[in-house]
Amino acid sequence: MRVHELAAFLGAVYEGDSDADILQVAPIEEAGPSDLSFATGKALKLAADSPAACLLVPLDFANPSGKNVIRVADPRAAVARVVLKIHPQNAPAPGVHPTAVIGERVTIGEGTSIGAGSVIGDDVTIGARCVIHPRVTVYREVTIGDDSILHSGCVIGADGFGFVMTNGAYEKFPQVGRVEIGNQVEIGANSCVDRAALGVTSIGDGTKLDNMVHIGHNCKIGKHVVIVAQTGLSGGVIVGDYAVIGGQVGIGDKARIESKAVIGSGAGILTSKIVRAGQVMWGTPARPLKEYLAQLAMLSKLAKKKPAARSQEPELLS
Repeated sequence: MRVHELAAFLGAVYEGDSDADILQVAPIEEAGPSDLSFATGKALKLAADSPAACLLVPLDFANPSGKNVIRVADPRAAVARVVLKIHPQNAPAPGVHPTAVIGERVTIGEGTSIGAGSVIGDDVTIGARCVIHPRVTVYREVTIGDDSILHSGCVIGADGFGFVMTNGAYEKFPQVGRVEIGNQVEIGANSCVDRAALGVTSIGDGTKLDNMVHIGHNCKIGKHVVIVAQTGLSGGVIVGDYAVIGGQVGIGDKARIESKAVIGSGAGILTSKIVRAGQVMWGTPARPLKEYLAQLAMLSKLAKKKPAARSQEPELLS
């Protein structure tokens, strides 16, 4: 693809050699003479010396060296659109792989692909144009919306972790609820979404779960939420729309994360804690970011203090 063709695809303005050929997309640190890359923030310092064939840059980028650039409002979003144009991938063919196991009364939408070795339980509904990668397990009575992607090894609708202490022993609380997953949801490899004990565990439209994420029973995840790898949500957690939860976060029972809140990696949210809309929280137990950073600074100062000098007086023998 040539620079002018790429600019036309993006509906953007280019500068430099319009016929420069682009063969692949690469990080700016590694991009060579046949590569497209992008620059934002600190990476803009690398743009002037980059040998890339073309760079996607912000609208106000200064270009004194006359490099081949395409100016866009959001270079990161633009490169996301471009990647599949330059690196086309073969989408899984619609249909059910011969080795997949499909239960009774299952509905599969038009254009959906069910990969090798996957198991779809009874009374499951899967929408149109979904991709169920190999070795996915979907238990009974799960609903999955249109255009959703489930990666290998994920398990949807297993029993929630519910037990009652009876006469000195744990007795299983029957998990008879359901799971409902919206449209354009992506669930990473080896992630688990448990069914509700009673009622519904739900994941809203556009939400993205990374690999190895656990969503406990009766959780309600809003729309366009991002949850990063190795994060676990206990039962009954509510997450509002557009919240961002970092990696290795632990969230206690019935906590509530309101809309557009941000939880930093490694944080711990206590049981029944409420994180207000738009708050940025960090640490364990999680607290507002400014408070967390202030405490870190205080600990750093304490660590740098010299220990008090020991007395030089001779010890008396008893």
